[in-house]
Amino acid sequence: MSENREQYFDETKVAKLEGLRENGIEPFPYIFRRTHTAGEIKERFSGIDHDKSEDRIAVAGRLYSLRRHGKTAFADLGDQSGRVQLYLRKNDLGDEAFSMIKDCVDTGDIVGVEGHVFRTKTGEITVWADRFEMLSKSLNPLPEKYHGLKNIETRYRQRYIDLIVNDEPRQIFATRSRIISRIRAGLEKRGFMECETPTLQPVYGGANARPFTTYHNYLDQKLYMRIAPELYLKRLVVGGFEKVFEIAKNFRNEDVDTSHNPEFTMVEIYEAYSDFNDMMDLTEELISGIVNEIAGGCKIEYDGNELDFTRPWRRISMEEAVTEYAGIDVMSMDMEGLRDFAEKNSVPDYGKAGTKGEFLALLFEEFAEDKLIQPTFIHDFPVETSPLAKRHREKEGFTERFELFINGLEIANGFSELNDAIDQMERFEAQDEKRRHGDLEAQMIDYDFVTALGYGMPPTGGVGIGIDRLVMLITGNTSIKEVILFPSMKTLSRSEQEEEVAPEGE
Repeated sequence: MSENREQYFDETKVAKLEGLRENGIEPFPYIFRRTHTAGEIKERFSGIDHDKSEDRIAVAGRLYSLRRHGKTAFADLGDQSGRVQLYLRKNDLGDEAFSMIKDCVDTGDIVGVEGHVFRTKTGEITVWADRFEMLSKSLNPLPEKYHGLKNIETRYRQRYIDLIVNDEPRQIFATRSRIISRIRAGLEKRGFMECETPTLQPVYGGANARPFTTYHNYLDQKLYMRIAPELYLKRLVVGGFEKVFEIAKNFRNEDVDTSHNPEFTMVEIYEAYSDFNDMMDLTEELISGIVNEIAGGCKIEYDGNELDFTRPWRRISMEEAVTEYAGIDVMSMDMEGLRDFAEKNSVPDYGKAGTKGEFLALLFEEFAEDKLIQPTFIHDFPVETSPLAKRHREKEGFTERFELFINGLEIANGFSELNDAIDQMERFEAQDEKRRHGDLEAQMIDYDFVTALGYGMPPTGGVGIGIDRLVMLITGNTSIKEVILFPSMKTLSRSEQEEEVAPEGE
């Protein structure tokens, strides 16, 4: 490692590190007792004048700027709460400490200071330091002039740099944390119990998606990263837990784009003795409450549109949506007419649609999805595309399933859950037939889940809400990578990494 350290660290900074140690200064001490954060200092001493406070404070964080002026220096120190200015004088710190600041301290270093608070002549709340301690010597330079990291690829690959120098992502992920906390609190308030289900599963299910595959050596069997927690959560409903939810990481071996990441987060919710109408109500309540809390009202700007989350939200069937946006009544047409319509309108992959229900779902995706700007529930999905949803109580060939769309993005998917074990087995068999004929997203047969249903599951409503996409909407981001701390990226070689960051590091 020592022979190749120039590949990883700035040699000038390494020399300063060695200089510290030669002078008996430990550049990586074990602890520093701080009394205040930068934000707390500014809040507590907001009314201070130019005289130093009587109270002594200790603050620690990263140096974002260092301006030396002979026997004095000013610096900006930042922590998670914000930034505060430091005033450093040789007379207060002593020759040794001030020489260290002059010769061995850089922006990017993490330091601790003690002293008193005052307000400068320019009106800035400042810490007048009389003790200065190096807490972690940085060995790599921050982006040039510390104006922020601009290279998008580098921001995603090296999120730690992005968080150091850019305020916006820090705010995004703080908001994400609040959203997840609000979801959890909202469900617990309604009597739901949070559960944990397996990430490694012998049979993948709960969605139509390609899984990631692995192998367990001791068990000597293939396992799959879960694509959804659904089938395990419904096993819990069978077992007697009537209101359950899980905030789960799911994994789908699919494309990466602005709205898809192979590893993503969702909350899945199941409630016994409820149906899909109840789940639409619950979804409305949760999301509208979150928007009100985070945005301070029912309306937010997103991607050039004003989104209005005032309840109630629009609810229309998939048939009505296709009629409105494609101009045809699918279920009244024959298959030949549907194929002619699809060919004339250049609908991709229409040859894979073998039933009217499959055509309906295909034409909805092609003509309607991107038109659904305001929060809209699309309900009544064809049986062929909904293997886990209960058959519609009034409409032959349909299920009690809904999806929530906002600004053309699918945000939630819910059902009146199928609890007829025989019907579920037949649906699984139909899916397995598709899978064996090349449909890589079709579901496997989960025999144990069918067995569980055979013991009886009460009428149940369920819904899954995509947390990443919800955060995108609320924070105003059009790329999912902006709201995932460490999004999936192709691994670069060391030389490729250096080439990627070089323009900003020069």
